[in-house]
Amino acid sequence: MNFQLTEEQRLLVDATRRLTLETLEPILKRHAPDRSLPKQAMLEIYAALAEFGVTSMRLPADRGGAGMAALDFGLMLEQLPPVVAISLISHDGSTVRLSAGASEAVCARYLPDLTAGRKIACTATSEGGSGSDSNAISTRLTVRGERAIISGQKLWITNGSICDVMVVACTTGADDRGRPLNRRVIVDLHEAKNVTIREIPITGLRQGHLSEVFFDDVEVPVENIVGEPGDAGKYMTLMWNGNRPLLGLICAGIASRAYQIARDHCANRKQFGRPLASMQLVQQDLSDIETAVTASRLMCLSALDALDHGLRGNGTSAMAKRFATSQSLRAVDLSMQLMGALGTCEEVGLEQMWRDTRVFQVPDGTNGILALIHGREITSTAAFR
Repeated sequence: MNFQLTEEQRLLVDATRRLTLETLEPILKRHAPDRSLPKQAMLEIYAALAEFGVTSMRLPADRGGAGMAALDFGLMLEQLPPVVAISLISHDGSTVRLSAGASEAVCARYLPDLTAGRKIACTATSEGGSGSDSNAISTRLTVRGERAIISGQKLWITNGSICDVMVVACTTGADDRGRPLNRRVIVDLHEAKNVTIREIPITGLRQGHLSEVFFDDVEVPVENIVGEPGDAGKYMTLMWNGNRPLLGLICAGIASRAYQIARDHCANRKQFGRPLASMQLVQQDLSDIETAVTASRLMCLSALDALDHGLRGNGTSAMAKRFATSQSLRAVDLSMQLMGALGTCEEVGLEQMWRDTRVFQVPDGTNGILALIHGREITSTAAFR
């Protein structure tokens, strides 16, 4: 077991950090921090990501992607601005969902633009009544000759308001054993009519794009249905297992930056005639923060490494995200307390880090459902089905 990064991994981390500092953060700073970025700014970001070669990291090389190991993808994502990282996870995972089971003609139509960053993808799965229960999807897919009709509503869709291509999870009913037959359908938003998208303001990640999507008898070509009946749930689980530790690593990255700000403040700020850093309780808080960050990173990297080795990831991925998001939120909160009143100032940035970290506890499974997923792996008994 080796806990040291390889030379290639160190170069990847350093290059991604430079990309963030020199290219991505300047784009973000040109726009209001509390409003979603315009589509043109996101295309500028995706052009930079494409030039860096990271728009489709998990897409197999024979489909035009990088086919990168999950662990390396996580090391890279940790260095990106959080609002860019969560958008990229959605886009990258959507290219995988799109390509799995699609015809060569469909792949040739969409994947080149998606991997080149000229277009942005998203996946629409969650609904008001089926957030954690993928089998309760109610958005309906009906096939009529050469056309497929989509009717329903999706909620909490990352990239929804800026995407060009949407992979929608729909139901076609149930099989003879009562099991849901969910399907993946590609919706080209440049061609489809009767799609309404509304952005949802939330606590953090305010430059991002979380949306509600309405499908009112939306027609798409029947060849846009990809995969086999009932396989949508499998690909949801595969993506969730990969996404969860990735989201945990993003949070660990946020907490690490908060720690650095608090540590520097404590070294320079004097109270009662001496540096804050010399006080015992301050040192304990700094120790707790670094411990939380380190443990979170190691747990998420371990979960990604398990996926790279073909191991079952349901429990380890759920455990990693739940631990990392919770501990990272605590780490940011402690950093804010060490900063005193400065910790609440927008100028310092810790309050935004707190809000962003809190949001990451929701996507791809809240902490409660993640505990039940992990518990199912421990006991071989499902608490929710």
